[in-house]
Amino acid sequence: MSADLARLSFNQITADHLDLDQVIEACAGAGIGWIAPWRHKLGPGACEQIRAAGLRASSLCRGGFFPAPSAAERRDRDADNRAAVDEAAAVGTDLLVLVCGPAPDGDLGAARNQVLEGIETLAPYATEHGVRLGIEPLHPMMIGERSVVVTLAQALDLAERFDAAAVGVVVDAYHVWWDPELERQLARAGERVFAYHVSDWLVPTPDLLAGRGMMGDGVIDLPRLRGHVDATGYEGPIEVEVINPANAELSAAELMATVRRSFVESS
Repeated sequence: MSADLARLSFNQITADHLDLDQVIEACAGAGIGWIAPWRHKLGPGACEQIRAAGLRASSLCRGGFFPAPSAAERRDRDADNRAAVDEAAAVGTDLLVLVCGPAPDGDLGAARNQVLEGIETLAPYATEHGVRLGIEPLHPMMIGERSVVVTLAQALDLAERFDAAAVGVVVDAYHVWWDPELERQLARAGERVFAYHVSDWLVPTPDLLAGRGMMGDGVIDLPRLRGHVDATGYEGPIEVEVINPANAELSAAELMATVRRSFVESS
């Protein structure tokens, strides 16, 4: 296995039509050593399944969605995020990906304060359980539905309030490639880069959330971006996260082969 393939992690949402056991089997059959499960796919014995196949979990997605209209709802979010930490530890990963959530009433400033308060509440619990928190900034087009944190600079402003070993950022090529400040912010990030996700931006884009392309099929300069991520010192798994329902048209083996090829040729 090449050095690149040794870092390849298959993010489960790339095959959301498959169950976790099917993805585990396909990854093992394709020689992919890492998997990034999502919470809605977890079941009893997930960690044992992953380990028995010779795989490791690079992260768990997702926690977050901190803002809520009422204090009671925010407490419910806090409880769910503690459960996400427990699930991350149980599945054998030390990284929980945080998608921070939208502003329920349109007040972006208030929502961002609630994000900070939510991380402040969650971080000590996560540290106690050996889990790091990775704040993932999403593309600005998703601010109304998924996250009020839409740039790497915003994510770093939050992360830098906490110990560098506890809270960092997740760099997703699909979400950050457009940012004119990206190179400077990656240099700033340094050891706070906890994960790197790859896919490509198709033109035209068939769907803003679920219209991602395989690496090399779109317009993102992934080799250049990879160079800047590498320059931060990040040497961990690289997750292929291609959210696109068209992936279901391929067999599991064909999908894994496509991921491997695209990863090596274009990432």
